[in-house]
Amino acid sequence: MEKEKFTVAGTEVLPGEHKEIRLHVGKLPSGTRINIYANVYRSVMPGPTVLVMAGMHGDEVNGVEIVRRAVEQKLFDRLQRGTAIVIPLLNIYGFLLFSREVPDGKDVNRSFPGSFKGSLASRVARTLTKKILPHIDFGIDFHTGGANRHNYPQIRYSSGDAYAFELAQQFKAPFVMKKAAISKSLRREAKKMGKPILVFEGGEALRLDGFSIDKALAGLENLLYAQNMLDQPSTIKHEIFHVPRSGWVRASVAGIFEWSKASGQFVVKNEPIGTIRDPYGLHEAVIHASKSGVIVGHNNSPVVNQGDALFNIGYDIEKLDV
Repeated sequence: MEKEKFTVAGTEVLPGEHKEIRLHVGKLPSGTRINIYANVYRSVMPGPTVLVMAGMHGDEVNGVEIVRRAVEQKLFDRLQRGTAIVIPLLNIYGFLLFSREVPDGKDVNRSFPGSFKGSLASRVARTLTKKILPHIDFGIDFHTGGANRHNYPQIRYSSGDAYAFELAQQFKAPFVMKKAAISKSLRREAKKMGKPILVFEGGEALRLDGFSIDKALAGLENLLYAQNMLDQPSTIKHEIFHVPRSGWVRASVAGIFEWSKASGQFVVKNEPIGTIRDPYGLHEAVIHASKSGVIVGHNNSPVVNQGDALFNIGYDIEKLDV
Protein backbone atom coordinates (compact mmCIF):
# COMPACT_ATOMS: atom_id res chain seq x y z
CA MET A 1 0.00 0.00 0.00
CA GLU A 2 1.19 3.54 -0.79
CA LYS A 3 2.15 5.28 2.46
CA GLU A 4 3.75 8.46 1.12
CA LYS A 5 2.03 11.58 2.40
CA PHE A 6 0.23 13.44 -0.41
CA THR A 7 -0.98 16.93 0.38
CA VAL A 8 -2.42 19.45 -2.10
CA ALA A 9 -3.05 23.03 -0.93
CA GLY A 10 -3.05 21.89 2.70
CA THR A 11 -5.43 18.96 2.16
CA GLU A 12 -4.04 15.47 2.70
CA VAL A 13 -5.35 12.68 0.46
CA LEU A 14 -4.77 9.16 1.75
CA PRO A 15 -4.23 6.05 -0.39
CA GLY A 16 -7.54 4.87 -1.86
CA GLU A 17 -9.22 8.25 -1.25
CA HIS A 18 -10.89 10.73 -3.58
CA LYS A 19 -11.17 14.34 -2.44
CA GLU A 20 -12.31 17.56 -4.08
CA ILE A 21 -10.01 20.46 -3.27
CA ARG A 22 -10.90 24.13 -3.73
CA LEU A 23 -8.01 26.36 -4.75
CA HIS A 24 -8.87 30.00 -4.13
CA VAL A 25 -7.43 32.32 -6.81
CA GLY A 26 -9.17 35.67 -6.25
CA LYS A 27 -12.38 37.67 -6.35
CA LEU A 28 -14.41 39.52 -8.95
CA PRO A 29 -15.33 43.19 -8.37
CA SER A 30 -18.69 41.94 -7.06
CA GLY A 31 -16.90 40.06 -4.29
CA THR A 32 -17.61 36.68 -5.84
CA ARG A 33 -14.84 34.24 -4.92
CA ILE A 34 -13.09 32.40 -7.73
CA ASN A 35 -12.00 28.83 -7.02
CA ILE A 36 -10.38 26.10 -9.05
CA TYR A 37 -11.94 22.74 -8.24
CA ALA A 38 -9.37 19.95 -8.32
CA ASN A 39 -10.36 16.33 -7.76
CA VAL A 40 -7.59 14.11 -6.41
CA TYR A 41 -7.89 10.34 -6.89
CA ARG A 42 -5.32 8.10 -5.18
CA SER A 43 -4.84 4.40 -5.73
CA VAL A 44 -3.72 2.21 -2.86
CA MET A 45 -0.64 1.28 -4.91
CA PRO A 46 2.30 3.63 -5.59
CA GLY A 47 2.78 5.04 -9.06
CA PRO A 48 3.04 8.22 -11.11
CA THR A 49 0.88 11.30 -10.62
CA VAL A 50 -0.92 12.64 -13.69
CA LEU A 51 -2.66 15.99 -14.18
CA VAL A 52 -5.80 15.81 -16.34
CA MET A 53 -7.30 19.22 -17.02
CA ALA A 54 -9.48 21.23 -19.39
CA GLY A 55 -11.11 24.63 -19.69
CA MET A 56 -7.90 26.68 -19.79
CA HIS A 57 -9.81 28.67 -22.40
CA GLY A 58 -13.41 29.16 -21.31
CA ASP A 59 -14.93 28.79 -24.78
CA GLU A 60 -13.29 25.39 -25.43
CA VAL A 61 -16.28 23.46 -24.14
CA ASN A 62 -15.36 20.25 -25.93
CA GLY A 63 -12.30 19.82 -23.70
CA VAL A 64 -14.40 20.36 -20.59
CA GLU A 65 -16.85 17.69 -21.78
CA ILE A 66 -14.02 15.21 -22.32
CA VAL A 67 -12.84 15.45 -18.72
CA ARG A 68 -16.42 15.59 -17.41
CA ARG A 69 -17.21 12.31 -19.16
CA ALA A 70 -14.03 10.70 -17.84
CA VAL A 71 -15.18 11.60 -14.31
CA GLU A 72 -18.77 10.52 -14.99
CA GLN A 73 -17.57 7.17 -16.37
CA LYS A 74 -15.51 6.72 -13.17
CA LEU A 75 -12.31 6.31 -15.14
CA PHE A 76 -10.16 7.56 -12.26
CA ASP A 77 -11.92 5.37 -9.71
CA ARG A 78 -10.39 2.44 -11.62
CA LEU A 79 -6.78 3.47 -11.00
CA GLN A 80 -4.58 0.45 -10.37
CA ARG A 81 -1.68 2.56 -9.11
CA GLY A 82 -0.64 6.16 -8.74
CA THR A 83 -2.63 9.38 -8.47
CA ALA A 84 -4.71 11.57 -10.77
CA ILE A 85 -5.29 15.29 -10.21
CA VAL A 86 -8.34 16.16 -12.30
CA ILE A 87 -9.44 19.72 -13.12
CA PRO A 88 -12.45 19.62 -15.50
CA LEU A 89 -12.83 23.41 -15.71
CA LEU A 90 -10.01 25.84 -15.02
CA ASN A 91 -11.41 29.10 -16.41
CA ILE A 92 -14.85 29.18 -14.79
CA TYR A 93 -15.77 32.74 -15.72
CA GLY A 94 -14.51 32.47 -19.27
CA PHE A 95 -16.75 29.41 -19.49
CA LEU A 96 -19.78 31.36 -18.28
CA LEU A 97 -19.05 34.25 -20.67
CA PHE A 98 -18.29 32.01 -23.70
CA SER A 99 -14.84 33.61 -23.70
CA ARG A 100 -11.31 32.37 -24.27
CA GLU A 101 -10.01 34.76 -21.63
CA VAL A 102 -10.74 35.49 -17.98
CA PRO A 103 -12.88 38.59 -17.19
CA ASP A 104 -9.84 40.91 -17.20
CA GLY A 105 -9.24 40.07 -20.87
CA LYS A 106 -6.03 38.09 -20.42
CA ASP A 107 -5.20 34.58 -21.62
CA VAL A 108 -4.28 32.20 -18.78
CA ASN A 109 -2.14 30.15 -21.15
CA ARG A 110 0.06 33.18 -21.87
CA SER A 111 0.45 34.08 -18.19
CA PHE A 112 2.77 31.41 -16.73
CA PRO A 113 4.49 31.15 -14.30
CA GLY A 114 2.15 33.85 -13.03
CA SER A 115 2.05 35.87 -9.82
CA PHE A 116 -0.21 35.88 -6.76
CA LYS A 117 -0.04 39.70 -6.97
CA GLY A 118 -0.87 39.92 -10.66
CA SER A 119 -3.99 39.89 -12.81
CA LEU A 120 -6.62 37.20 -12.46
CA ALA A 121 -5.06 35.23 -15.33
CA SER A 122 -1.67 35.53 -13.65
CA ARG A 123 -3.10 34.35 -10.32
CA VAL A 124 -4.71 31.30 -11.94
CA ALA A 125 -1.41 30.47 -13.65
CA ARG A 126 0.52 30.90 -10.39
CA THR A 127 -1.90 28.62 -8.54
CA LEU A 128 -1.22 25.83 -11.04
CA THR A 129 2.52 26.50 -11.01
CA LYS A 130 2.92 26.46 -7.23
CA LYS A 131 0.15 24.20 -5.97
CA ILE A 132 -0.34 21.57 -8.70
CA LEU A 133 2.72 21.18 -10.93
CA PRO A 134 5.15 20.24 -8.12
CA HIS A 135 3.06 17.13 -7.41
CA ILE A 136 2.80 15.69 -10.94
CA ASP A 137 5.00 13.57 -13.17
CA PHE A 138 3.19 14.42 -16.43
CA GLY A 139 -0.12 15.82 -17.60
CA ILE A 140 -2.71 16.15 -20.37
CA ASP A 141 -4.32 19.50 -21.14
CA PHE A 142 -7.47 19.24 -23.32
CA HIS A 143 -8.15 22.00 -25.87
CA THR A 144 -10.05 22.68 -29.09
CA GLY A 145 -9.39 24.89 -32.09
CA GLY A 146 -10.21 28.55 -31.52
CA ALA A 147 -11.79 31.34 -33.58
CA ASN A 148 -13.93 29.07 -35.80
CA ARG A 149 -11.04 26.68 -36.44
CA HIS A 150 -11.71 22.95 -36.24
CA ASN A 151 -8.85 20.63 -35.27
CA TYR A 152 -8.79 16.96 -36.13
CA PRO A 153 -8.05 14.89 -32.97
CA GLN A 154 -4.34 15.27 -32.28
CA ILE A 155 -1.91 15.08 -29.39
CA ARG A 156 0.91 17.63 -29.22
CA TYR A 157 4.25 17.17 -27.51
CA SER A 158 7.13 19.59 -26.96
CA SER A 159 10.03 19.64 -29.40
CA GLY A 160 13.23 18.14 -28.02
CA ASP A 161 11.48 16.20 -25.24
CA ALA A 162 11.95 12.46 -25.78
CA TYR A 163 9.83 11.51 -22.75
CA ALA A 164 6.95 13.68 -23.99
CA PHE A 165 7.17 12.02 -27.41
CA GLU A 166 7.00 8.62 -25.74
CA LEU A 167 3.90 9.66 -23.77
CA ALA A 168 2.29 11.10 -26.92
CA GLN A 169 2.74 7.80 -28.74
CA GLN A 170 1.17 5.97 -25.80
CA PHE A 171 -1.89 8.24 -26.06
CA LYS A 172 -2.41 7.02 -29.66
CA ALA A 173 -4.36 9.94 -31.08
CA PRO A 174 -4.80 9.87 -34.88
CA PHE A 175 -2.13 12.56 -35.22
CA VAL A 176 0.94 12.88 -32.98
CA MET A 177 2.27 16.40 -33.53
CA LYS A 178 5.60 17.93 -32.58
CA LYS A 179 5.10 21.54 -31.48
CA ALA A 180 7.42 23.98 -29.76
CA ALA A 181 6.08 25.11 -26.39
CA ILE A 182 4.76 28.69 -26.57
CA SER A 183 6.34 31.32 -24.33
CA LYS A 184 4.55 31.76 -20.97
CA SER A 185 2.35 28.71 -21.60
CA LEU A 186 1.62 25.91 -19.15
CA ARG A 187 3.52 23.49 -21.36
CA ARG A 188 6.62 25.71 -21.40
CA GLU A 189 6.60 26.23 -17.63
CA ALA A 190 6.06 22.53 -16.90
CA LYS A 191 8.85 21.60 -19.32
CA LYS A 192 11.26 23.79 -17.33
CA MET A 193 10.31 21.70 -14.28
CA GLY A 194 10.94 18.44 -16.14
CA LYS A 195 7.22 17.59 -16.19
CA PRO A 196 5.92 17.03 -19.73
CA ILE A 197 2.42 18.25 -20.56
CA LEU A 198 0.67 16.80 -23.59
CA VAL A 199 -1.89 19.03 -25.30
CA PHE A 200 -4.89 17.36 -26.92
CA GLU A 201 -6.62 19.37 -29.65
CA GLY A 202 -9.96 18.28 -31.09
CA GLY A 203 -13.06 20.03 -32.46
CA GLU A 204 -13.63 23.79 -32.22
CA ALA A 205 -14.61 26.37 -29.63
CA LEU A 206 -18.25 26.59 -28.43
CA ARG A 207 -19.13 23.26 -30.08
CA LEU A 208 -19.35 19.67 -28.88
CA ASP A 209 -17.75 17.18 -31.24
CA GLY A 210 -18.56 13.55 -30.47
CA PHE A 211 -15.82 12.16 -32.71
CA SER A 212 -13.11 14.20 -30.96
CA ILE A 213 -14.53 13.38 -27.52
CA ASP A 214 -14.41 9.64 -28.25
CA LYS A 215 -10.82 9.84 -29.54
CA ALA A 216 -9.75 11.86 -26.49
CA LEU A 217 -11.28 9.46 -23.98
CA ALA A 218 -9.72 6.52 -25.83
CA GLY A 219 -6.34 8.27 -25.76
CA LEU A 220 -6.58 8.95 -22.05
CA GLU A 221 -7.34 5.28 -21.38
CA ASN A 222 -4.44 4.23 -23.61
CA LEU A 223 -1.98 6.51 -21.84
CA LEU A 224 -3.01 5.45 -18.34
CA TYR A 225 -2.86 1.80 -19.40
CA ALA A 226 0.65 2.28 -20.80
CA GLN A 227 1.66 3.75 -17.43
CA ASN A 228 0.18 0.70 -15.65
CA MET A 229 -2.43 2.94 -14.05
CA LEU A 230 -5.38 1.12 -15.68
CA ASP A 231 -5.86 -2.59 -16.28
CA GLN A 232 -6.90 -2.31 -19.93
CA PRO A 233 -6.55 0.11 -22.88
CA SER A 234 -9.29 1.52 -25.08
CA THR A 235 -10.88 -0.78 -27.65
CA ILE A 236 -11.03 2.06 -30.22
CA LYS A 237 -8.50 1.52 -33.02
CA HIS A 238 -7.30 3.77 -35.84
CA GLU A 239 -4.19 4.58 -37.83
CA ILE A 240 -1.66 6.83 -36.09
CA PHE A 241 0.57 9.32 -37.92
CA HIS A 242 3.50 11.33 -36.65
CA VAL A 243 3.30 14.93 -37.89
CA PRO A 244 6.66 16.62 -37.22
CA ARG A 245 5.90 19.81 -39.17
CA SER A 246 2.87 21.87 -40.08
CA GLY A 247 2.04 25.24 -41.57
CA TRP A 248 -0.97 27.40 -42.37
CA VAL A 249 -2.38 28.19 -45.79
CA ARG A 250 -3.78 31.71 -45.56
CA ALA A 251 -6.44 33.63 -47.43
CA SER A 252 -5.06 35.39 -50.50
CA VAL A 253 -8.10 37.67 -50.64
CA ALA A 254 -11.08 38.56 -48.44
CA GLY A 255 -14.57 37.21 -49.07
CA ILE A 256 -16.92 34.30 -48.54
CA PHE A 257 -14.95 31.14 -47.80
CA GLU A 258 -15.95 27.57 -48.62
CA TRP A 259 -13.65 24.62 -48.01
CA SER A 260 -13.70 21.53 -50.23
CA LYS A 261 -11.19 19.61 -48.12
CA ALA A 262 -11.45 19.40 -44.34
CA SER A 263 -9.49 18.31 -41.28
CA GLY A 264 -8.34 14.70 -41.41
CA GLN A 265 -8.07 14.54 -45.20
CA PHE A 266 -4.83 13.96 -47.06
CA VAL A 267 -3.89 16.41 -49.82
CA VAL A 268 -1.37 16.75 -52.63
CA LYS A 269 0.63 19.92 -53.23
CA ASN A 270 -1.24 22.44 -55.44
CA GLU A 271 -4.50 20.51 -55.10
CA PRO A 272 -7.58 22.81 -54.86
CA ILE A 273 -8.86 22.68 -51.28
CA GLY A 274 -11.16 25.70 -51.00
CA THR A 275 -12.58 28.81 -52.65
CA ILE A 276 -13.04 32.45 -51.65
CA ARG A 277 -15.70 34.44 -53.52
CA ASP A 278 -16.57 38.12 -53.33
CA PRO A 279 -20.12 38.79 -52.03
CA TYR A 280 -21.22 40.29 -55.38
CA GLY A 281 -20.66 37.22 -57.54
CA LEU A 282 -17.93 38.78 -59.67
CA HIS A 283 -14.66 37.20 -58.52
CA GLU A 284 -13.35 34.05 -56.93
CA ALA A 285 -9.97 32.79 -55.76
CA VAL A 286 -9.13 29.09 -55.56
CA ILE A 287 -7.07 28.02 -52.52
CA HIS A 288 -4.45 25.34 -53.16
CA ALA A 289 -2.53 23.04 -50.83
CA SER A 290 0.91 24.47 -50.13
CA LYS A 291 2.40 21.03 -49.52
CA SER A 292 1.52 17.36 -49.75
CA GLY A 293 0.37 16.07 -46.40
CA VAL A 294 -2.69 15.99 -44.19
CA ILE A 295 -5.04 18.75 -43.03
CA VAL A 296 -4.85 18.83 -39.23
CA GLY A 297 -7.07 21.90 -38.84
CA HIS A 298 -9.34 24.08 -40.97
CA ASN A 299 -11.30 27.32 -40.67
CA ASN A 300 -15.09 27.06 -40.52
CA SER A 301 -15.75 30.80 -40.75
CA PRO A 302 -17.87 31.64 -43.83
CA VAL A 303 -16.35 35.13 -44.05
CA VAL A 304 -12.59 35.65 -44.03
CA ASN A 305 -10.16 38.53 -44.31
CA GLN A 306 -7.02 38.57 -46.38
CA GLY A 307 -4.30 36.75 -44.45
CA ASP A 308 -6.65 34.69 -42.27
CA ALA A 309 -5.52 31.14 -41.46
CA LEU A 310 -7.59 28.67 -43.51
CA PHE A 311 -5.90 25.24 -43.48
CA ASN A 312 -3.22 23.85 -41.18
CA ILE A 313 -1.36 21.26 -43.25
CA GLY A 314 0.91 18.71 -41.59
CA TYR A 315 3.74 17.37 -43.72
CA ASP A 316 6.76 15.04 -43.65
CA ILE A 317 4.35 12.64 -41.97
CA GLU A 318 5.03 9.00 -41.16
CA LYS A 319 2.76 6.20 -40.01
CA LEU A 320 3.51 4.96 -36.50
CA ASP A 321 3.33 1.32 -35.52
CA VAL A 322 2.45 1.66 -31.82
